[in-house]
Amino acid sequence: MSFELDCGHASEAGRKALNEDFAALVQGQGRDRERGAVAAIADGVSSGGNGREAAQTTVNTLVNDYFATPDTWDTTVALDRILSAHNGWLASMNRRRQPAVGLTTVTALVLRGQSYTLAHVGDTRAYLLRGGRLQQLTADHVMSQRDFAHQLTRAMGLDDHVVVDYSQGELHTGDLFVLLSDGVHGSIPERELRQLLRQGGSAQALCDALVQAALRRGSTDNLTALTVRVQGVLEATLQDESRRAQDLPVLPLLKVGDTVDGLTVTALVADSGIHRIYQVRDTGREGATQRLYALKTLLPSRAHDAEERATLAHEAWVARRMQSGQAATHLARLNDWPPHGADTEVGSTGDAAGPIAFYLLYDWHAGDTLGQRLRRRQHLSVAQALAVTVQAARVLGWLHRQGVVHRDIKPDNLHLGDDGVLRVLDLGVALSGREPESTRRLHAGTPSYMNPEQWPGYERSGDTEGQLPDAGSDLFALGVTLYQLLSQGRLPYGEVVPYQLGRYHRDPVAPSRHNPGVPIWLDQIAVKAVARQRSQRFETAEELLLALERGASRPLGAAGPQPLMQRDAMALWKIALVVSVLVNVLLVFWVLFLPR
Repeated sequence: MSFELDCGHASEAGRKALNEDFAALVQGQGRDRERGAVAAIADGVSSGGNGREAAQTTVNTLVNDYFATPDTWDTTVALDRILSAHNGWLASMNRRRQPAVGLTTVTALVLRGQSYTLAHVGDTRAYLLRGGRLQQLTADHVMSQRDFAHQLTRAMGLDDHVVVDYSQGELHTGDLFVLLSDGVHGSIPERELRQLLRQGGSAQALCDALVQAALRRGSTDNLTALTVRVQGVLEATLQDESRRAQDLPVLPLLKVGDTVDGLTVTALVADSGIHRIYQVRDTGREGATQRLYALKTLLPSRAHDAEERATLAHEAWVARRMQSGQAATHLARLNDWPPHGADTEVGSTGDAAGPIAFYLLYDWHAGDTLGQRLRRRQHLSVAQALAVTVQAARVLGWLHRQGVVHRDIKPDNLHLGDDGVLRVLDLGVALSGREPESTRRLHAGTPSYMNPEQWPGYERSGDTEGQLPDAGSDLFALGVTLYQLLSQGRLPYGEVVPYQLGRYHRDPVAPSRHNPGVPIWLDQIAVKAVARQRSQRFETAEELLLALERGASRPLGAAGPQPLMQRDAMALWKIALVVSVLVNVLLVFWVLFLPR
C-alpha cells in the first residue's frame, strides 16, 4: 500500500499584530520516500522579541535536516540530534543578549512505515483521532499554578540542554493527527474539539474550522492548526518490527486446540529450542476463512532475550521486503494478523486492531521439505532434482540482487509444495546489512552445508579464513544440496556435526558414482558447485542457473587434475620434511653401522 496523506494547515495572527507561530510538513520523495513524512508546529515566545525567528528556524531545521540523517538512525535518535543541536545554537544566541530573545515551543510528528514518533517541548499539542476516540498525545510543560498556566517550564533556547518528550505508536489507516498552538487548544473545550474533528471533511477544512472556532471563542493569541489524515501506510520498517518485538509479550507454550487472535492450533510443527512453529487455522472470528498458517514464535524461556527478539524482528522485516518481485512466489509469505476488526480471544488483553503477542504468521503450503523426503528415502529423480535446483537458484539470485544473504540453505529449508513450487524457508539468520550485531556475529548455518572459508583455521590459495557468509556461501550450500539430491542422500564431504571443524582434505567423488542415472554434464556442475577452492566454484547464481539451463547442449569442460600445490598448500613443506627425515636416518645408519 502506498503512503498517502491528506494534509491541512491554517495560521492567523488573531488579535495580535505579529504571527509568531510557524508550521510545516514535508513528505519524502524519491530516495527519501521510505523516510516517510515529518510535520512540526512551533509557537514563538513573544516576550523576547525574536519568537517568530526562533519558531521558524526550529521548524525549518527539523523538516529539512530530518531527511539528511543516516537511514540507520532510529527516528527518536534523529529528532534528538537535530533538536539538541538547534537548541544549543538558540541558547548560545540568547546568552549574548539578556533577557533571552529567541525562545519557542515545538511539537514534531514523524510518520514512517507503520509507526508515528512524537517529539515535544512546551505547550503546543498533538492529538490523535482514531476510531472516533480523541487522545491527547503530549503534556504541556507549564507551571502547575493556575495564575502561571502560561509560564513555560521548558522551551527551545531556554537552557543549554533541553529535555524533549518522545513517544511512539503504531500507525493505522484512517488516523487523524492534529497539531495545535495554545491559541487554538486553549480556547476550544475538548468536547467541542472532538465534535469538530469527528465531522470529517478534508484536512484543510478541519484546520480552517478549528482556527475560526478559536476566534469565535475569543482567543487572544496566534492561532495555528496542522492536520494530517493517514489514507494509506507504507510497508513496515525495521524500526516498526523492532518496536513490536520489544513491546509485545511472547506466547506461552501452546497445545492443540488453543486459540490466539482467532487462530486455533492444529499441530506443533517444530521446536528448535529457540523458536516454535505451529500449524494454525483461522477459525475464531466472524467470517473466518479456515485457512491454514504457520505461526512462528519464541519459546517463553527466551522472552527476556532482547537479541532473539531483535533477530526475529529482522526476519519479519526481511520477509516483508521480499514479498514483491519476480521470485516472491518462491518465498513463504508473511501475513499481518489479526486483520482490522478481528475479534481477539475472550479474556485476552490487547487491542483488537493488533496481535496480543509477538509472533510471525506465514502462509501454509501443503507438501514437504526436501529434508523430510530425504529422511523418508523418497529420493527425487534426476529431472526433479534439476528442476528444484533451478528454482532455488532463481530465488537466490533475486535475494542476492536485493542485498540479502540467506545463510542457511539446506534441504530442510527448501519446501516443495504439492503445487510443484519450491519455496525457500527461514530467513531467521539472513544478512541484509541492517541485521542486529548479534545476528551478524553468529556462526550461523548448518555445518555440513557451510563453505570452507567460514571455518576458522582454513586457509587455501588466498582464501580468507573465518569470513562472513556472502552470496558464494549460499551457492556452495545449494551445491551441497544438489549433490545430496543426486547422490541419494550422500554429502560431498561427509556429515559435519556442530562444534566440529569441516573436513575438506579431498575432492568429492562425482554423484554418478552413487547414482549411475546422473549424466556427466550434471556431474560436472555438482562437483564445480562444491569445489574446495572458491575460485573454481560458480561466482553468481546466474552463472549456476545458466549452466543448469544449458545442460548437455553446452556442458562444462571437465576439470583437469589440480597441481599438487593447489590441492595442498603445505605439500612442499611436507615433502621437504620427508626428505630431511630420510637423509637424517641414512646419516645415522651410516654412522652406526657402516665400516669406517
